[in-house]
Amino acid sequence: MISNKDITGLILAGGRAQRMSGIDKGLISLHGKPLIESAIAKLKPQVQTIVINANRNITKYAGYGYPVVMDETPDFSGPLAGFSVGLKACKTPYLLTTPCDSPLLPNALADDLLAEMERDDFELIYAYSKEADGKVWAQPVFRLMRSNLQNSLNQFLQKGDLKIDRWFKELRSSTVVFDDHQAFANVNTPEELKTLEAESV
Repeated sequence: MISNKDITGLILAGGRAQRMSGIDKGLISLHGKPLIESAIAKLKPQVQTIVINANRNITKYAGYGYPVVMDETPDFSGPLAGFSVGLKACKTPYLLTTPCDSPLLPNALADDLLAEMERDDFELIYAYSKEADGKVWAQPVFRLMRSNLQNSLNQFLQKGDLKIDRWFKELRSSTVVFDDHQAFANVNTPEELKTLEAESV
């Protein structure tokens, strides 16, 4: 039986945020507090401990009291680079990853992904969100994976490939569909920030 004590939470705050004029997204204010604080508050009850992946403002992120790990690959290589250093830092059997800019992430994200992980011999489970009209969208950075996948991921990265879904195809993976699409709302543009502030009052 897997429990939340078997999970390390990884918050991805290492992106370049080009559509936000390069602002460090984890430090953008939503309702008066940085987005990283909302991510920590949501994730903390669901995991044993937290690691933050960041490539800028390291001292600020470290101020939250959790280890901060930087990408080992240059030039903001994307989520897979963050997953790689997160797996390296992970001391538990499982790693749960979320972005820093989705402050409404599901309170039962870990539990629901764990339930699917226990259903079969999967290596990785990731989320899908369902819109009101029934359309479903992959949310691949919201995922639970076994912490022994570092070699697999590093070999994939050495090929020069940064596409998340291509790595998934090399693994025994499955998905969980979440009905609350708003839980995965994130901030990629100033307009999305305004929308999220209005909808999350």
